[in-house]
Formats: sequence, C-alpha cells, structure tokens
Amino acid sequence: MNWNEVAPAGAKALFGIHHYITRETALPDELIHLVFLRVSQINGCAHCIDLHSRDLLKTMPLEKVLLVPVWAEVPHLFSDPYRAALAWAEEVTLISETHASDEAYAKVAAAFQPKDLVDLTLAIAAMNAFNRLGAPFRLPVKAKP
Repeated sequence: MNWNEVAPAGAKALFGIHHYITRETALPDELIHLVFLRVSQINGCAHCIDLHSRDLLKTMPLEKVLLVPVWAEVPHLFSDPYRAALAWAEEVTLISETHASDEAYAKVAAAFQPKDLVDLTLAIAAMNAFNRLGAPFRLPVKAKP
C-alpha cells in the first residue's frame, strides 16, 4: 500500500517535518542521511535503507557506508559529532530499551548546540515515523536483482 496516497494529509504533515530537517536546519546533509540510514537499519525498513544508502553514497565512500551498522567498532572512520549522533540515534530509536541514557545524552549534548540537538532528535523521530509506515506497508526498493 502506498500510505502517502491513501492518507495525503498525514503524508503532507510528516513530509513537512522532513522538509524542515533537510532544508531549514544547520545539520549537515551527510549527517542527516547518516542518521536516517542508521535508524532505518535498526527498524529494518528496506525502502528507507535503500533510499538513504543512495543519498549517503553521494558524499561518503562505499567502504564507510557499509560499516555504518558497526560504526562503534570503527571509531577512526567517524568524527566525534557523527559518533555522538549515531549513538543518540540508536538510543532514541530503541528508547523502550535504553530510556535515552544519561551517558548518551551527555555525549550528544557536548557535541551539538541545543538547537542542533533538538533538530537531530526531530530527524531521528521523523525517520522512526517514516520507517513505521515504510516497513509494514512494504514500500518498494530501487535495487534490482
């Protein structure tokens, strides 16, 4: 089912948040797509993994994109702010398990100004919402056999 055709008003609202994140924040595009990809990997949304991998490959080498799921094991590949954002993305996505730990919050708060931290958290929340529509409705991927 194409959820945004079935409920265009809801899609407009959610895409409004996406527009804000990608067009009206100071967050770098690469960081946004990195967080979108990691959240989508955790949630198992094939459509979003395919989409955001392609977006990320525009600015990041393939070898690095392939290691996003294990970013903590290759700290030399990601800057301190990127590692803090990835950790925060995992904490917020898995909030029922992590409760957004004080340790992760301290690291991300040290790496980002308050406005950027709120915008980053909005990006994570929005991608979780998109994943919860994309995965259950089996949105297609561009990848071909």
